[in-house]
Amino acid sequence: MRIVTYNVNGINGRLPVLLRWLAQTQPDVVCLQELKAPDEKFPEAAIRDSGYGAIWQGQKSWNGVAILARGCNPVETRRGLPGDPEDVQSRYIEAAIGGVLVAGLYLPNGNPRPGPKFDYKLRWMERLIDHAAGLATMDAPVVLAGDYNVMPTDLDVYKPERWLDDALFAPEVRAAYFRLVDQGWTDALRHLHPGETIYTFWDYFRNAFARDAGLRIDHLLLNPAAAKRLKAAEVDRFVRGWEKASDHAPVWVQIK
Repeated sequence: MRIVTYNVNGINGRLPVLLRWLAQTQPDVVCLQELKAPDEKFPEAAIRDSGYGAIWQGQKSWNGVAILARGCNPVETRRGLPGDPEDVQSRYIEAAIGGVLVAGLYLPNGNPRPGPKFDYKLRWMERLIDHAAGLATMDAPVVLAGDYNVMPTDLDVYKPERWLDDALFAPEVRAAYFRLVDQGWTDALRHLHPGETIYTFWDYFRNAFARDAGLRIDHLLLNPAAAKRLKAAEVDRFVRGWEKASDHAPVWVQIK
């Protein structure tokens, strides 16, 4: 089973890119972030015609998450992260697919730091840590896939000295990420490529992709039951080079 996270950066504007990539690579499960569309504008028919069932939680103009499953309908198990009933941002969705529990998340950016958006990011991470504690110990394989808006280490960011004041690289944010991982999660891409410089995001500005001036902020975390089945983890970097592509590339794991 190949499970992918992909910040599509506007599902309707990038739909031709998404459909081309789905047809070319045929992943089994895809977690999408930044739909930037309300529920009624989700392109369900086009997704279905490409061979995928879908669940989604949209939001007008920003945010929004979805899970696609090839040849079947994901069985939704949760919509929204617990812990704050007043949180209306669409950032978390969870489904059972083929015996695997897959969570798709879009962690807040948090900039500017300090400020209310950074405080919200830290609160959201605490809620994720609390919820993930139960998922980590499940007997079934669980994958937490998404845009985490966190560069865990210096290896995950081009010129880290330029990012010291950014919310994606803040010490508090990185510490929270590692508290999550320490529950027993495996960062699949880093586990299989421990010393490599690998990026998943390249800004549209300053010719960043051509210069490989990127960030690794899209992660797939596997609980122990999933980690022991891990076979491969890679980035579909080539998609970032397509015309009108997202500034993120799809990132995937393959598990038995």
